[in-house]
Amino acid sequence: MTEILIQKAYKEIEKYRNKVINDSYRLDYHLMPPVGLLNDPNGLIQFKGVYHVFYQWNPFDTAHGAKFWGHFTSEDMVHWREEPIALAPSEWYEINGCYSGSAVEADGKLYLFYTGNVKQEDGTRETYQCLAVSEDGIHFEKHGPVLRLPEQYTAHFRDPKVWKKDENWYMVVGAQTLDEKGIAVLFHSKDLYHWEEAGPIAGSGMNGLEDFGYMWECPDLIHLNGKDVLLVSPQGLEPDGDFYHNLFESGYFTGELDLESVKFQHGPFTELDRGFDFYAPQTFTNESGRTILYAWMGITDEQEAYQPTIANHWVHALTIPRELELHHGKILQKPVEELKKLRKDHEVVEGNICEGISMELLVDFEKAGPFEISFRNEAYLKFDSDKFTLKRRNFKTGEFEKRSCKIASVSKLQILMDHSSLEIFVNDGEEVFTARYFPNPEDVTISIQGDVEFTWTKWNLG
Repeated sequence: MTEILIQKAYKEIEKYRNKVINDSYRLDYHLMPPVGLLNDPNGLIQFKGVYHVFYQWNPFDTAHGAKFWGHFTSEDMVHWREEPIALAPSEWYEINGCYSGSAVEADGKLYLFYTGNVKQEDGTRETYQCLAVSEDGIHFEKHGPVLRLPEQYTAHFRDPKVWKKDENWYMVVGAQTLDEKGIAVLFHSKDLYHWEEAGPIAGSGMNGLEDFGYMWECPDLIHLNGKDVLLVSPQGLEPDGDFYHNLFESGYFTGELDLESVKFQHGPFTELDRGFDFYAPQTFTNESGRTILYAWMGITDEQEAYQPTIANHWVHALTIPRELELHHGKILQKPVEELKKLRKDHEVVEGNICEGISMELLVDFEKAGPFEISFRNEAYLKFDSDKFTLKRRNFKTGEFEKRSCKIASVSKLQILMDHSSLEIFVNDGEEVFTARYFPNPEDVTISIQGDVEFTWTKWNLG
């Protein structure tokens, strides 16, 4: 059955190849599905010197369904190869989807941990944390479930992230309690095949946190600058001032995790991205010790079905890779250095107007009063005394919508534009706005207006 599913997926790629590659909104330097729908990044790792990015993929539709794991590899995070399909939902324990998970290296082999999703005819769900192993990083042998659902959680129990500390392996899983509260649960193992629950480490009603969503997805426990940081994507948060205006959120808690007592003392939740399209982030540590993040540049909301790329049989992309650093308890994000290889046609822009579609802009402010940047007359970034606001057109209604955040001052913007995406890094990644947008392909004008003195530099990217 596995081979049949995989061949069906490849036929979909061939069927729509020309429509996909000729779409004017296709991106130049982001990872995208060859056809169908992409969502969460999975299994991020540098294995035997090669970067691997797996991703949730439905090759048969531009909607969510029984997910495969698509697969890209690279030597430099700039030039990518599309690899054979890594996982297809062919077995009883994953028949409705090989859901999100992570990768580790052990004994020279690549281990993929993922959630097997099963939906019964009566509408109930089963969930299994599963393992697949590879000698070469390309071809995987499934070993089936290694962790079944503990009785104290609902079947919303998924997205295992695995790491090693000292002689033990650890896994954190996103979960929902029986009273429908979001939570992150820790497990440990000696051999990667047999897992025992250590206990919940964070969630609604824990560590001073009040009600904080009905489900926590895609947990990721990392160590930055001497602190433990739990990344998580809570579902069910209500808007609060400038916060939590997307359907689902992604952010982090910073603190100290005691693995012996299973206690994670942490501070408040901080959003990772202030834009429209950022969800399910995952990190890995590369061989030089940098912590690098990818996220899904999209979200499952009511606008999803109205994106114009759907007419050409594909939807969504991943963000660029971002290096994370922790300063004074706050994560700073910046594009990885390797992306500078994409730069060409360096230009110091004269005046307040430039042109481009796929490019990088560096804006350095000598004086920054109120200003507005127009991106191809389809998205607008505004700064007014102490607040940044990004506006773009709603895909469903055509009306403008906005996302905002407070910031004391602005000294620098680094903006990476692609044919239908914006990633805006404020003050060396103090805040980030990520968005898809769909301008008129003929409109290539970017302008800055306002009470500002600045210099700006441009590179075409590709």
